[in-house]
Amino acid sequence: MIQPFSKFLPALAVSAGLVAPSALACTSLLVSKGASADGSTLITYSADSHELYGDLTHTPARRNAPGAQRDIIEWDTGKFLGRIPDAPVTYSVVGNMNEHQLSVSESTFTGRKELEGPAGIIDYGSLMQLALERAKTAREAIQVMTSLVAEHGYASTGESFSIADPKEAWILEMIGKGTGQKGAVWVARKLPEGYLAAHANQSRIRQFPLNESDSTLYSKDVISFAREKGWFKGADKDFSFADTYHPLDFEGTRFAEGRVWSIFRRAAPSLGLGVEYADGSAPQKRLPLWVKPDKKLAVQDVMGLMRDHFEGTPLDMTKDVGAGPYAVPYRWRPMTWSVDGKNYLHERAISTQQTGFSFVAQMRSWLPAPVGGVLWFGVDDTFTTVYTPMYAGIRRAPQHFAQGVASRGQFSWDSSFWVFNWVSNQAYARWSDMIVDVQRAQGELEGQFLADQPDIEKAALELYKSSPEQARAYLTDYSSQQGDKVHARWRKLGEQLLVKYIDGNVRDEQGKVQHPKYPDSWYRRIAQDTGRRVAAPDSPPEVKPADAPPASVKPPAPPDSKPTVAPAP
Repeated sequence: MIQPFSKFLPALAVSAGLVAPSALACTSLLVSKGASADGSTLITYSADSHELYGDLTHTPARRNAPGAQRDIIEWDTGKFLGRIPDAPVTYSVVGNMNEHQLSVSESTFTGRKELEGPAGIIDYGSLMQLALERAKTAREAIQVMTSLVAEHGYASTGESFSIADPKEAWILEMIGKGTGQKGAVWVARKLPEGYLAAHANQSRIRQFPLNESDSTLYSKDVISFAREKGWFKGADKDFSFADTYHPLDFEGTRFAEGRVWSIFRRAAPSLGLGVEYADGSAPQKRLPLWVKPDKKLAVQDVMGLMRDHFEGTPLDMTKDVGAGPYAVPYRWRPMTWSVDGKNYLHERAISTQQTGFSFVAQMRSWLPAPVGGVLWFGVDDTFTTVYTPMYAGIRRAPQHFAQGVASRGQFSWDSSFWVFNWVSNQAYARWSDMIVDVQRAQGELEGQFLADQPDIEKAALELYKSSPEQARAYLTDYSSQQGDKVHARWRKLGEQLLVKYIDGNVRDEQGKVQHPKYPDSWYRRIAQDTGRRVAAPDSPPEVKPADAPPASVKPPAPPDSKPTVAPAP
């Protein structure tokens, strides 16, 4: 039985007011090279926030003068937090991948309220960027990140980080030590070969090996700090990071673990993971940290795993009355609500309207880094985006994805973020029909990118043999051209949708206007809600002709006709 939601609603209301905009936001998936179809390592990210403008950043490599300082600007707020010494050399970064094919993503789990407000100047977003600028491998990134927060302090709440290079994929979980205390406690686990993992705003690392440094790293005080606080009293081997620093509750199960469950159930259906792992009805049932997929996953499969509204499950968002007549799998916020003294919720799916940007990062050990790393980048909702190849070695971001084109409060037709939002927000009004058009265009573009990938990389490799810089220039031009292509196609798609579906009509392929009916299920709901007001008689009443006047009565003569306009003078 699902526990009464009213028990949890006050806690939800309190936490919603205290956490950063990323709360209940972001989903990340990790795939080890042994679980991918071609030996790539893969991680994903959907950056979900109602205030986030989705663009693609590019940071050139730098050589810094001795004593150079680096400003730390908080990712969520733009607030200046402080300065730290810059590294002598930093690497180029495109989005969340650097020139060595190192990639990083995250999801915020917040954690215990007692640990909020730590003393530090490095927030989670800056921590990811600094790792990408300073590290070549996932292990190096973990060292960079944990050393920086130890030295300069951590300025965010609890975070799960996905960190991967061409050979390894790791989950790092970290949380600060509370008001006035510097540093953080943390643990990192390497994915076993052949497995995938995911996280979505809930701490997921529970017990971990204490003496296996090849696969597990942790701060020296991760257990002793919990003992000092009185949160753990058992044997070290039984210590659970997640249960100690972010205990699972109904919110964590339904809104966070539910997304992990939906990835696992589709990647490994043979495990038979039922909805009780996601709906809060069986809190004693816990999802594993990772699962082995039933088949090895291609890039396209991973893109598909990031597109989900719980379709085909008891949580399917297309099935209840909130979906309207066109099976819209979106619910406007707030996620929790009350009516007639009872508390309710909307589901939190992987695909959501407030995504700023998302990506699938592909890293391949058998190729030179500028060619082997591909950040498949998209803006807006994962379900309606187009993942476009951005290579690790590119020297600039495509113009329509780049920073400075527009903002969250300023529309521009030159911004892919705004063009994609224009299309998706049209589709939200008539989802079951329009998504067919959207997915057709999406499939054509992504399918072409994937089909062209071997030839593009073959040409880049030939250039790389004689001139790595020429290969980078070639890939920069290619990625920019594909960004331009996607932008132009999506603007055209928006125009086509407006013409085809204007005013509730549907134009067929010949351009003829059709008036398709609502589904019968929706007509039934209208009838049930409105009753007699819209009821029409089963058959129209018979209308009898008027009786003819008696023959003796002479009908009146018609009046003289009068001109309807004044006669000409």
